[in-house]
Amino acid sequence: MKTTKTLFLAWQDPISRFWFPIGRLTFDKRIYEFVYIQGVKEAELKSGFKPLSSFPRLDEIYTSTQLFPVFANRLMSRSRPDYSSFIEWLNIANDENDPMTILARSGGERETDTLAVFPCPEVDEQGQYHLYFFSHGLRHLPSSAIERINQLEFGEKLWLAHEFQNSYDSQALILNTEDHYIVGYCPRYLLAEVFEWLRQNSHLEVRIECVNKPPTPLQFRLLCKMSVDAQDDFRLFASRQYQPLIAEITTAI
Repeated sequence: MKTTKTLFLAWQDPISRFWFPIGRLTFDKRIYEFVYIQGVKEAELKSGFKPLSSFPRLDEIYTSTQLFPVFANRLMSRSRPDYSSFIEWLNIANDENDPMTILARSGGERETDTLAVFPCPEVDEQGQYHLYFFSHGLRHLPSSAIERINQLEFGEKLWLAHEFQNSYDSQALILNTEDHYIVGYCPRYLLAEVFEWLRQNSHLEVRIECVNKPPTPLQFRLLCKMSVDAQDDFRLFASRQYQPLIAEITTAI
């Protein structure tokens, strides 16, 4: 049974607002390890990315027995009175609410910086990748859309549509119900991966995983599950941009 958990760290260019995968965090139940990945080179080239203060060297493997602060600061404190409600919103079992699982489900986004966390999809017994995310942008939707979201049920299908005329983000992917209500957006930090999935694989679908009723905050209102067939020639998260940068540097040395 696989015991190592893997998360990817994405960085957003504050000017272009484009997201780049820049790092990989793993945990084997003993040691946390962080490395920069090949995607950081594209972030450097296109957007002038500078190494994070917590991880100042691109060519180093960082290890710790404790979760690195840049990630730990994205977790809700267990002492908060609404912590148990938060775990319920994420739709994870109490015995699975470890930091890596919480970050994978919540995305770890903060309004004060340009970082987000997302999990490495794993293949299930049916040969599919699954990725969970909360629908974004609900605060921009009309009240009728929020009412429709509150009526959604587990397993309902949603349709993705490319909103290419969106002046704020020409890559935006909206989530639509069968009766044509817009119920949010796919997270921006996943767009490059989702577009690649759509290009390579037509068997992609999004379904409702959980609807957290009011007064749940809107950012945790609609939990979606994206599924895609894991074909033999379809291994996006094993692609070059997700490989550790240290591997190339070590080889060069």
